[in-house]
Amino acid sequence: MNRGFYTIMAAQFFSSLADNALLVVAIALLIELHAPAFLTPLLKFVFVLFYVVLAPFVGAFADSMPKGRVMFISNSIKVLGCILLFFAMHQFSALTAYAVVGLGAAAYSPAKYGILTELLPPEKLVIANGWIEGLTVASIVLGTMLGGILITPAVSQMLLDNEFPFIHSTTEMSIFIVAAIYFIAAVFNLFIPNTGIDHRMPKKNPLYLIQEFAHCVKLLWMDKLGQISLAVTTLFWGAGATLQFIVIKWAEVVLNYPLNKAAQLQGIVAFGIAIGAVMAARTISLKRSLSVIPLGFATGLVVMLMIIVQDFWMAVIFLIVIGGMAGFFVVPMNALLQHRGYILMGAGHSIAVQNFNENLSILIMLSLYALLIYFEVHIYVVIVLFGLFMSVIMALVRKWHMYNQSKEDSLHLIGTRKIHRQ
Repeated sequence: MNRGFYTIMAAQFFSSLADNALLVVAIALLIELHAPAFLTPLLKFVFVLFYVVLAPFVGAFADSMPKGRVMFISNSIKVLGCILLFFAMHQFSALTAYAVVGLGAAAYSPAKYGILTELLPPEKLVIANGWIEGLTVASIVLGTMLGGILITPAVSQMLLDNEFPFIHSTTEMSIFIVAAIYFIAAVFNLFIPNTGIDHRMPKKNPLYLIQEFAHCVKLLWMDKLGQISLAVTTLFWGAGATLQFIVIKWAEVVLNYPLNKAAQLQGIVAFGIAIGAVMAARTISLKRSLSVIPLGFATGLVVMLMIIVQDFWMAVIFLIVIGGMAGFFVVPMNALLQHRGYILMGAGHSIAVQNFNENLSILIMLSLYALLIYFEVHIYVVIVLFGLFMSVIMALVRKWHMYNQSKEDSLHLIGTRKIHRQ
């Protein structure tokens, strides 16, 4: 790996660290503002909303200039969202401010992943994704821990004792610290190398961009390899976002944990994902990426077993196993999807299509979860429905892939290089 790759890793780490700390802080802010319980998962809903709404445009935006500059602009938008959250006085103004942070994240993501395909050859994509996902998950662990620590009364009071100007509450102090971390990420963005790719946009007409995006969506879903990897990652991210809130609710009901302690359990899942991601990077080549599909089916079954967990250490074991299985099967799928997307349409457009599908899945699954919470469905029922849904969908995806292979072998396309026309 070259020096530029490690700069990307540092930028991604700090940006993701702030993202995950801010989610915990934003949940604490909603509690402070006496928001109803069903609004908590809607934080993630408004965060990913711009991923879906702006999907036709963020890919073109990511491909229109050097990726480091795109990432710098995006992190600056996240800082603006933190400022708005700092001054939020009502639950809906807090949701709006958090949505602005989501706008920055939506613009950031195509550049974050797209630059990997510009910087590295196809045979290094699984390894690079293993490192990036492993580091991202490390930032999730540390970010959720940081968020939990910041809202802990003893820590927040100690910070307030320093008497910073314009800061009068624990949540304000927490938001200020998160904004500072976003600023650090933005500084690293300035040192990401220009890969020399032509960034001239053929057309800037919004209608053209929408039509082009629709064409890219169709292209990736029609591709025999792209459709399978996209289906898997779409399910994974929708399920992963929902699992964040399931774990918090489960810890509250079963372990009687407050938010700052429940947030630590999210970090345990992320730790398991990091282990699985690193193992996948070391053992699964791009050519063998589709061999991990059955593990997705097994992950859903293990999730359902959470209903038998009654103590902290048993919970730790289960959450690490669930995370490890998820990380092991999603990293090769993500690498394959990036590879096929880059071959078919270009890095930025490909990641935008991926984000659109994955975040549409998040919106749907979080809406269903919020609905279940609104109707006060017991968390055990939610967990069983969630795990069953994962297993059924993954079984159907595996059957879909086997049907494709019975018609025509497409595995020989894995690892081909994109032909750049002069």
